[in-house]
Amino acid sequence: MTRREAWPLAALAAILAISAAWWALALWPLPADTPDWLQRARFVCFGAMRDTLPSAAGWTLLIGEPLAMLGALAVIWREGLVDGLRALWRSRPGRTALAAASTLVVFGLAAAAGRVYAGTRGVAFDPTRPTAEAYPRLDRRAPPLDLVDQRGDTLSLARFRGRPVLVAFAYAHCVTICPVIVHDALAAQQRLAAPRPAVIVVTLDPWRDTPSRLAAMAQAWQLGADAYAASGTVEQVERVLNDWEVPRVRDTASGGVTHGALVYVVDAAGRIQFAAGTGADLIAQLVGRL
Repeated sequence: MTRREAWPLAALAAILAISAAWWALALWPLPADTPDWLQRARFVCFGAMRDTLPSAAGWTLLIGEPLAMLGALAVIWREGLVDGLRALWRSRPGRTALAAASTLVVFGLAAAAGRVYAGTRGVAFDPTRPTAEAYPRLDRRAPPLDLVDQRGDTLSLARFRGRPVLVAFAYAHCVTICPVIVHDALAAQQRLAAPRPAVIVVTLDPWRDTPSRLAAMAQAWQLGADAYAASGTVEQVERVLNDWEVPRVRDTASGGVTHGALVYVVDAAGRIQFAAGTGADLIAQLVGRL
C-alpha cells in the first residue's frame, strides 16, 4: 500500500475512533460515584448529566461533526481513500480488518440505539436532569481575554467590569453546533433585564477567523451592538483557549474543529460562576443566579 493510500485510511480510522469516544462520553451510563468534573464535562459538551440523554444541540454535535469530518475527508482525499479501501479489499487481512471495523460500527450503533431507547422510557421522571437552581457553581477567576473585536478594538474583560458577561466559543466555518451556541447566548441576553450581559464569542479557528474577518462573522451571526466576535493571532487565541480550558480537537487537514457547546457565565467582578452548554432559558436563569 502506498503512502497516498495509507494517509486517507489513517485519517478515516482516526475519525471513527474520535467519534466512538465522543459517543461513549455522551451516552455511556455513569455510576452514582462519577466525579463531578466528568458530569460537568458531559453536560457542557452534550447538555446531559448522569444518565440523561443529550440535548438537541448535543445530538447536532454528535451526528453533525463526524459527518462533516467524513465529508471533508471524501473531498480532500477521495481518490486515495477509494484506492486504499480497494487495496484492503484485495487482501485477506484487509478484508478481515474491514469486516471487523464494520462489525464494531454496527455494534456501536445498536448499543447507542438501545441506550436512547432506555433513556427515553423514563426521561420525564429523571431526577438528575439539570436545572438552573441545582447547577454547580465554579466561582473562579476568569483568565485574561486580550483579543480584538469586529471593530478593531482591544477586547478585555476589564472593559465590562461591573456587569455580567457571556463568553462563548465558536467558529465561522462550523455549520452544526456553533450557530446554536451563538443563537442561545444572544437569545439569553435579550431575555434579561438591564444590566444585560455582554456577549463575547471567541473563535476556535484563528487560522481562518482572522481579525479582518470578524466584521463579516459578526454580521453572519447577527451580533448586536453589545455582542462581540473575538480573535487575534493564532498564538494569542490558542493561549486564551488553553487558559479558559476549552476542550477542542482540530483536524489539520480540513481545518475543522471538534468541540462541545460551552458558554461561560462571568459575574460583574470578573469571576466565572457557571459553565453552561446550550439553551437560552438555562443561560438566562444562570445569569439570574449571579
